[in-house]
Amino acid sequence: MQAEAGPVSSERRTGDFRGRMLTEEGENMGNLIILAVVAVGLFFAVRGMIKRGKNGCCGGSVPKVPEKKLEGEKIGEKIVTIEGMHCENCKNSVERQLNRIDGAAARVNLKKKIAVVSMSRMVEDEELIRAVERADFKVVKIETV
Repeated sequence: MQAEAGPVSSERRTGDFRGRMLTEEGENMGNLIILAVVAVGLFFAVRGMIKRGKNGCCGGSVPKVPEKKLEGEKIGEKIVTIEGMHCENCKNSVERQLNRIDGAAARVNLKKKIAVVSMSRMVEDEELIRAVERADFKVVKIETV
């Protein structure tokens, strides 16, 4: 003979309710922990971006590049469009490499992503490309002005 299922005792109902509450509290606590971890990660990410904005994305401080003067008379100018520059360190790195070329003086415009190279002798495009690539950037195009 089977026992008849009677009304559920108040102890059992209360136990189920407490179990569900504990489960919900556990889920809420887990969500809060995940939210806290995400917030801390976001804080450090934003802080790093702000630091990079001040010091440059490529690390370190931003040393000033002395302006190079042409030794002879200016005979021409080329505009080099460069891909990959993001900060003052990138700009300075490209400027330094281009200014190492004899007979060339460069000014880099970070916002326009270009270098204006004044020349006292004819400088081949390949020489400009090599200089930019030494700084780990890519030349998109070169225009003679």
